[in-house]
Amino acid sequence: MTYPLSTLQLKPLLVFLSSLFITILLFSNISVASGDDHGNHDALEETRGPHGGKLLQKGEFEIEITLYEAGIPPEMRIYAYQSGKAIAPNKVDLDVQLTRLGGEQNKLTFTPEKDYLVSQQVVTEPHSFVVNVNATYQQQKLQWQYESFEGRTQISKRLLALSDVQTQKSGPHQLIFTEQLFGIVEPITHHIFNVNAPYTGIVDKLYVGIGDQVKKGQIIANIINSDTLSLYHVKSPANGQVTEQFLNKGDHTGNGPIVRISDLSSVWIDLSAFPSQMDKLKVGLPVKVLDDHNEDKINTEISYISPLMTGGHIARARAVIDNTQGHWRPGMHIKAEIETATKTVPIAVNVQAIQTFRGHPVVFAKYGNIFEVRMLKLGESDGQYVEVLDGLDAGVEYVSKNSFLIKADIQKNAAKHQH
Repeated sequence: MTYPLSTLQLKPLLVFLSSLFITILLFSNISVASGDDHGNHDALEETRGPHGGKLLQKGEFEIEITLYEAGIPPEMRIYAYQSGKAIAPNKVDLDVQLTRLGGEQNKLTFTPEKDYLVSQQVVTEPHSFVVNVNATYQQQKLQWQYESFEGRTQISKRLLALSDVQTQKSGPHQLIFTEQLFGIVEPITHHIFNVNAPYTGIVDKLYVGIGDQVKKGQIIANIINSDTLSLYHVKSPANGQVTEQFLNKGDHTGNGPIVRISDLSSVWIDLSAFPSQMDKLKVGLPVKVLDDHNEDKINTEISYISPLMTGGHIARARAVIDNTQGHWRPGMHIKAEIETATKTVPIAVNVQAIQTFRGHPVVFAKYGNIFEVRMLKLGESDGQYVEVLDGLDAGVEYVSKNSFLIKADIQKNAAKHQH
């Protein structure tokens, strides 16, 4: 006969099953995490020496390798030990060869200093390489090889395609420097005509109104001469559009012009510039004018720079643009990009590629499906490309789009790198 379990009997069983479930889940998570190491070769805890460096051993002989960069360019410092006791550095001869991603090799030679051997060469960033150590002590020749990677990750082609990571190659580029100014469309003053009657009289008939297009020689109005009572015609002095009407039928012409005609087939672009910008401007520089929706643009050049400043310490520059289609209406607000200078540089990269790694501007070099940081010293930028002064050779493939995804993957293991 079977008996149902009581509440007191069920409680320990439930606790046991819950603990078992949590344990299985924990190990499952550990397994998943360790499988996502992306080629990190420092996943296991390595032996560290008294100075926090990597400890290499052959029998009773040990060397401790450290990188020192506190306020100085990075250098390698190596301490030697025999049976756990420090050895004077002048009793050990050694050299180190660093092989970097892409095949570059750096050989380091050492001289004694204090209680360590110090490299005579700077260990340039990134500190990511295969390390080969050759040492001689008491006529023993000793060798080690190990991997010391940082700022590196490996990503499959499938994941790269899904994430839309794109690359391009570093190389020469022409930087185009521009100044962005804002301004307004204005009619050209000598293309504005106030149409007056040559003799005083009464407006008998008006043939045009505001908005009408007129041609040169077209009759604008009939006027009855006040003195002779004869009828004569007033004609348009130019092609254009009636933009203002001052008189109506029956008005006396002595009161002012009849209409105003504006030729808007070309217009002025009046630009406002700060004093710091004016130093970069000169007549003849290329200008790209964009409307306030950035939908229409037109190319022209600076035609005039005012010698005077406004009361608000603003200087005026001007360009003329074609307006035969009538898109650029007086009063419209615009912005203009003025090409102030160009500079061809040996190496430049896309500004979208730049990320930061340990406080340095970097790009991510690509070798197959392995990516690694390249610390850069940057020069001038035109907003789209930036000059590279140091840290990257020409012809290197680097991530130019979605580089933040590579950075996120690399940062998973960045904390494991020690100096």
